[in-house]
This record gives sequence, structure tokens and C-alpha cells, in this order.
Amino acid sequence: MTAAAERNARRTAIILAASQAIIGSAGPICFALGALAGYQLLDADKSLATAPITGYSVGLALGALPAAALIRTLGQRNGFFAGTLITALGGLVATLALFEQGFWLFAAGLLTVGVGAAFVQQFRFAAADNAPPEFKARAISFVLAGGIVTAVLGPQIVIFTHDLLAPVAFAGSFAAIIVLAAAGGVILSFLRAEGHSERRQEAESASSGRSLRQIVSQPLYAIALLCGVGSYSLMTFVMTGAPLAMVGCGFSSDEATLGISWHVMAMFGPSFVTGRLIHRFGAPTIVAIGFVLLIGCALAGLSGIQLWQFWFALILLGLGWNFGFIGATALVAETYRPSEKARAQGFHDFVLFSSVAFASLMSGGIYNAYGWEMLNWIVFPVTFLCLGALGWLVLIRKHFALPANAEG
Repeated sequence: MTAAAERNARRTAIILAASQAIIGSAGPICFALGALAGYQLLDADKSLATAPITGYSVGLALGALPAAALIRTLGQRNGFFAGTLITALGGLVATLALFEQGFWLFAAGLLTVGVGAAFVQQFRFAAADNAPPEFKARAISFVLAGGIVTAVLGPQIVIFTHDLLAPVAFAGSFAAIIVLAAAGGVILSFLRAEGHSERRQEAESASSGRSLRQIVSQPLYAIALLCGVGSYSLMTFVMTGAPLAMVGCGFSSDEATLGISWHVMAMFGPSFVTGRLIHRFGAPTIVAIGFVLLIGCALAGLSGIQLWQFWFALILLGLGWNFGFIGATALVAETYRPSEKARAQGFHDFVLFSSVAFASLMSGGIYNAYGWEMLNWIVFPVTFLCLGALGWLVLIRKHFALPANAEG
């Protein structure tokens, strides 16, 4: 890797990380307040309280393929700009819904924010695509490291703005999403603009390569997708129910929000070293460690209902997500050619966030029916399934010399 190539890759990753740190703060706002606001807006069936967070995850899933296609057509900078406008629109709709006391309008607002977040999710792939092979894992880690700022900024915005537009609780926090989207767009303006010829070449290239069926039938792609879905869905499943459980145990909404802050910091804090660890020990090993940490989260959650136990479980949940998801993303990045990236990435995120949406919806229903303990028990079968698939992948690589970039 030449020094110039590394500098360019690092610059792109830093810009994307900075923008994700700002725009990505919309996520913790939705996670911290989505279920609480939904609970407040409902008159009867409180089991639907997590539906707005499910709307956010549905937006991520629905936006995955269009985001990848739009970025391919408009170029990375202009495509990401479009994503910031969608995020701002979602913040506006959610704010108006709280003033109107409209539960389903509020869910629609969070769905729109989720569509905007689908563009932010493409940041990690954009960083990898602009990096030489040996720098890809570190580029992904660079982008996700921006989440450290998100971990502090998002919850602090919630704490300082949830009564800003009183007497309408939480409206100020969702209005802040509009400001975050604008600030993130300014940072994205420093990305290099792609010319028309580059975009046309990209579109022409995207029409070649293997079919989607051939790409997803690779063992490496399928297992990497499974591990990504497993780690992200479990994280969302437990995290969505945690604020409800903490408030239900008598803790304040601010204490629940601080728990989410520690969780998000744990999600992104290790990103400074995760890429180096993947380079040194291999992505499968790091993914496996991630699932072991998720098991630790479940054990901590089952150990008691003191505030420190909730927070400790959420910290382990974030750490497990970081290792599991970044490692799985690095594995996915090995499975496609440049001409195949739009279909491979778009399908990956569509399946991923469809699963995450289902997990967030189930979280509220299962919590209301069976309580906090059941949320933690469900972690075990999912982690064992993913660890088993990962072990099988390592075995066939070892005994049948399956290359890391197997093409099926």
C-alpha cells in the first residue's frame, strides 16, 4: 500500500467518521426515547410501545437497497447528502407527531429517520471501498469509531432537550435531529465529488459481475451475514427493552438514558483497535469473541435488577456488538468484486435491518409478556447458532483450503 493511497483512505474514513458521529446521534435519541414516547402516546395496548423503534429499524431495512442504488447513481457525496435531507425530514415529522399526540405519525417519523440512517450505514462500506485491501478493516473501524462521539452527544442531547419544548415531552430532542442532519451534511461537503464519467463507469461496472444468487451462496457471505444479523439483532433486542425495564424497576428516564450512553460508548469505543485486532487475529476470531461477550451480557442481565447490573449488561452488549458486527462486516467485504458491491451491500443491509426491525418489535411484546429475564434468555440460542456456523466456516477453510475471497 502506497503512502498516498493510505492517506487518501484515511482522509475519507475520517470525514465519514466525523459525519457519522453527528448524524448517527439521531440513533441514540430514537433508542433512548422512542419506546418511552411511544408508551406515553398509547392509551390502551402498551405492548406496542416499541413500535416506533421498530419503525426506525424498518426504515433502515427499506432504505438499504435504495440507498445503495442512489449512492451508485449520484456518487458518494451527493448520495449521502440525500440521506441527510431524509434524516432531517424524519426529525421534523417525529416532532410534529408529539405535538399532535399521534402515535402512528410518530412511528412514521422514526421510520423516516431510519431510512436516512440507511445512508449512514453505507459509510462503512464507502470507507472500505476507498481503501486498499490491507486497510479495509481499519477503514471500517475508523468510521465506526465516530460512534464514540455519538455515545456522548446523543444521550446528552436527550438530557438537555427533552423538556426544551415543554409542555410537550421529548419534542425538543427529536427537533434536534434536524440540526444534527444539517451539521453532518456540512462535514460531508469535504468529500471529494465524483465526476460524471466516474459515476457512469461505476454504473456500467455494476451491470457486470456475478448475480446476487451467486454472491449470497458463498459460504463466507452467508455465514458473515448470519453473524452480522445475529450480533445486531441481539443488540437491538436487548437494548430496546432495557430502558423500559429500568424505568419499570423504578429508575428515572435520565438514568435509563445514561445506561444507553454507556452502551453506545461500548459499541463504538473499541473501534480504534478492532481493525488492528482483525488484521492480527483474523475476523472469525474477533466475531467469536463478540458472541462470547453477548453471552456475558445475558448473564449480567440475569444476575439482578440493580442499576449497575443493567448498565454492566448494556456495556457488555455494546462490546459484543462491536466485535461481532465489525468482524462480520470485514468478512462480507471479502466476498464481492468492485462491480458487485452495490447488490452485495444492499442485499446485506436489507436482510440485516429487516431482522433488526423484527427483533425490536418482538422486544416490546416479549418484555410485556415475560419480563426482562426472558429478553436475556433468548440471547443464548442465537449466539450458539452463530458460533456453530462460524466454527463450521473455520473448519472448512482449514481442511478444504477455502480462500478468504471465495467466489462460490
